[in-house]
Amino acid sequence: MSKFKERLGKLSPKKRLYALETLPGHLAESVQGERLHQLLTDFDFIEAKLDALGVQALIEDYDLARVSDVLLSEGQTETLKLIQGAIRKSAHVLELDKTQLVEHLWGRLVDFEMPEIRGMLEQAKQWKDSPWLRPLRASLERSGEGCLRTLTGHTDSVNAVAIAPDGLTAISASRNNTLKIWDTKTGTELRTLTGHTGGVNAVAIAPDGKTAISASSDKTLKIWDTETGRELKTLTGHSSGVNAVAIAPDGKTAISDSDGTTLKIWDTETGRELKTLTGHSSGVSAVAIAPDGLTAISGSSDLKIWDTKTGTELRTLTGHNYAVTAVAIAPDGKTAISASYDKTLKIWDTETGTELRTLTGHSSYVTAVAIAPDGKTAISASYDKTLKIWDTETGIELRTLTGHTGEVNAVAIAPDGKTAISASYDKTLKIWDTKTGTELRTLTGHTDSVNAVAIAPDGLTAISASRDNTLKIWDTETGIELRTLTGHTSFVNAVAIAPDGKTAISASLNQILKIWDTETGTELRTLTGHSNSVIAVAIAPDGKTAISTSWDQILKIWDTDWGWELKTLTGHTGPVTGVAIAPDGKTAISGSEDDTLKIWDTETGIELRTLIGHTDFVKAVAIAPDGLTAISASSDKTLKIWDTDSGRELKTLTGHTHWVNAVAIAPNGKTAISASWDHTLKIWDLLTGKEIASFSGDAEFACCAIAPDGVTVVAGDRSGRVHFLRLEGVSDGR
Repeated sequence: MSKFKERLGKLSPKKRLYALETLPGHLAESVQGERLHQLLTDFDFIEAKLDALGVQALIEDYDLARVSDVLLSEGQTETLKLIQGAIRKSAHVLELDKTQLVEHLWGRLVDFEMPEIRGMLEQAKQWKDSPWLRPLRASLERSGEGCLRTLTGHTDSVNAVAIAPDGLTAISASRNNTLKIWDTKTGTELRTLTGHTGGVNAVAIAPDGKTAISASSDKTLKIWDTETGRELKTLTGHSSGVNAVAIAPDGKTAISDSDGTTLKIWDTETGRELKTLTGHSSGVSAVAIAPDGLTAISGSSDLKIWDTKTGTELRTLTGHNYAVTAVAIAPDGKTAISASYDKTLKIWDTETGTELRTLTGHSSYVTAVAIAPDGKTAISASYDKTLKIWDTETGIELRTLTGHTGEVNAVAIAPDGKTAISASYDKTLKIWDTKTGTELRTLTGHTDSVNAVAIAPDGLTAISASRDNTLKIWDTETGIELRTLTGHTSFVNAVAIAPDGKTAISASLNQILKIWDTETGTELRTLTGHSNSVIAVAIAPDGKTAISTSWDQILKIWDTDWGWELKTLTGHTGPVTGVAIAPDGKTAISGSEDDTLKIWDTETGIELRTLIGHTDFVKAVAIAPDGLTAISASSDKTLKIWDTDSGRELKTLTGHTHWVNAVAIAPNGKTAISASWDHTLKIWDLLTGKEIASFSGDAEFACCAIAPDGVTVVAGDRSGRVHFLRLEGVSDGR
């Protein structure tokens, strides 16, 4: 027990709350830097403050250390910065579930060697008195890397974001017909704006910050009071979805564009349509107004510059190979930057219409661009899930910001130029430090979603399969990547390791399976026969046969020595998404997007029974070591336990809030782990059906496996990370 906890325990609840609230400030004001440092590295204080006053109050305590930094060493200052960064990165999780504090401190800080951090983590480990999943490596985005904070709350793709002129609030627009107003300092959602009947594609905030205008697929624009969230006006006139909107510097007019070929200029006070601008030959997708308000630029298959007073087209800019998705005008009005489906950005001289330079580096569509207030840098957003910061004078890429797990749809830079906010298909917004913009360190190796993971029978190695077309072999104790298996030319959807650990089989989107030598990484043979993507594969206990499943709605049994196809199993009416083979090798169970599971006789290929109960796709299935029960995971957000002899449903496990993608059973048959699109891994007591532990990640979990020791867990997520965790607080799972 720390001295702080001992002292705190002697106080009344009222005095305890007062101490938690005021002590850090008192130490800062009295320039007691050493004591403040001790307090802010004491896990007992961190946990108590979070529990009593919330995550933002805790984050702000670390800002106080700046007042006392004359008494702190450089190392102490760095330590506090790292702890604060870890808490701030996890704020969106801790606001919903404070019990994840220990897991997230370990997941973000375990790789740092500072004595105070090591001591704090050990203190946290001792504090945890219930089962939990302890990260063995920094499997979450580390403090000091990637974004400053993640904002969650939208239930669908976030399409746009705008920051208020004072920088204190931001507004995001979503495909689920709503907008949200955020406090940019605390990350708190202030209010939700409802009224649109279609996805909201764009939002702009007036120069005075008091109103905002949104553009929607419902063919309308709406003007909002940003302080109350009240809808003031609806602007109608477009004949198709409205893609973008910009407000003039004087706040009196706005310009919108649509899927059609026109733009419209509006009087923002009356809501009256002033002009219609025609000239584009295809859908208009972007618009920006120059700082002087006299001209505007729109993007379509080309760009056009307009006189905003007369509505006259001044010039056309051509050069992109595909449609323009976004355009931004520099603060001096002399240059503009466009983003395109051709994966590039172009910088233009707005007076002459001359293309000055092309910015290349993104590997997919560039969806948005914003220029910093000083005009010297710009930030682009892309479908490749990254943002890039560019030097606008030279066209050089300065850094890449990674962390989103879905396409990045929009970006806005704060008025002070120090931070930026991005909006993504992954339903989140992220706040970035534009000056440091530290790139995410890639410990994980994979550059795209990890779709499957398997652990070798000896528990010493694991193999992951990814959308980046590769497999990787890992040391499970250290998390170090041992080798990469290349040869697939498309996404690798699944992997299974033979009982002797010497070979593995992978399944790919392009209809094939490959058998690998796990010691050398050599490809031994390729199995062909499916007519569509192969989704899952399992190897029989004797190692002589394997079963694969596919989008072609069938299963195939293979001879693993020769690569021969032995049998084809038919009966499912949807893609077959998962398969497991019983310990005796005589039966197998498959799961399908027809919402059912089927039990098969592996010797004859005959369907024995169908298990019905799930109300959505069955994503995965696992069979208990005794062969008597099986567990299925489903898009209906549940897992179900089945009696394999009778096909009877025994229990339904609930707790996940999104698709459950994978499930694995511990060797003792008493616990199971599930992986879900809700960003969590959950450990279940199979006897009671109760959840006994949970781990929240930075991204959607796609797969999981339990080692033979029953406590080592390996999981893969959509960002490309492979997580190595240990189940603490339970007896040996063997």
